[in-house]
Amino acid sequence: MPDQNPSESAESISAKVSDVIPIDEHEEDEVAENGKLVRRRGVYLLPNLFTTGALFGGFFAIISAMNENFANAAMAIFAAQILDGFDGRVARMTNTTSKFGTEYDSLSDMVSFGLAPAIVMFSWALEPLGKFGWAAAFVFTCCAALRLARFNTQVGTTDSRYFTGLASPPAATLLASGVWLGSGYELTAEVSVFAALVTAFVGFMMVSNLRYQSFKGLDANRRVPFVAMLITLFVFVVITINPPMVLFGLAFTYAISGPAGWVWDHLKPKKVDAELGESQARESVDEQE
Repeated sequence: MPDQNPSESAESISAKVSDVIPIDEHEEDEVAENGKLVRRRGVYLLPNLFTTGALFGGFFAIISAMNENFANAAMAIFAAQILDGFDGRVARMTNTTSKFGTEYDSLSDMVSFGLAPAIVMFSWALEPLGKFGWAAAFVFTCCAALRLARFNTQVGTTDSRYFTGLASPPAATLLASGVWLGSGYELTAEVSVFAALVTAFVGFMMVSNLRYQSFKGLDANRRVPFVAMLITLFVFVVITINPPMVLFGLAFTYAISGPAGWVWDHLKPKKVDAELGESQARESVDEQE
């Protein structure tokens, strides 16, 4: 009996399952080895497991926030970020990328990094503000959705070294670490107003045209100086001393790096033009003399 193609075997199993369970089977175009588009049934399990884990992290963060367990909510969002960082890499390493996985990952990001941080922030500090509080939370959620939609339509057409607008994972980190840090202190009206302003600010940064470093140019397989390992160890030690404060500081620094870079880029040309004008004026004076 000849060996059966694994993909054909998987499709036959998928067809049998669909005959028993009343659920429509997923089919999508896939590039075969000969370069032609073929229809494949089913989905890849391994990368979608990581995506499902990230989605569960966002869901667990919402449940924890509703029960006022804000530290657990923040850690669940951080866990979702770790799992979200693995699913794409695993898919590329195992050659299991697919349109389904891309769309599923985007929907998971919306829950874990768009909806969950807004609900966590609202449950902790924004609810006392009434309509102003839920409006700030909705601004963040809506901007996260717009940012993800824009990112999906611009894949492959932008410089991979930079993000256009603040990415949703670091935006979620800023809100989650802020809640984790602030939950240990007494909540006042001033803190609630500040939290609402930060929430809305981070939301607008996601849909802005400001450039943020993506750090995709870093090659983890490249040799680095030994001191780089010591610096990495030092960073981990600092984080373990006070995780919420250090994570909030790192996320806040990254969030303002976009506006700071924009200001620097707009001030630097003016300074160069001024120096060029002064040098030209000196040359004209010298020629006259």
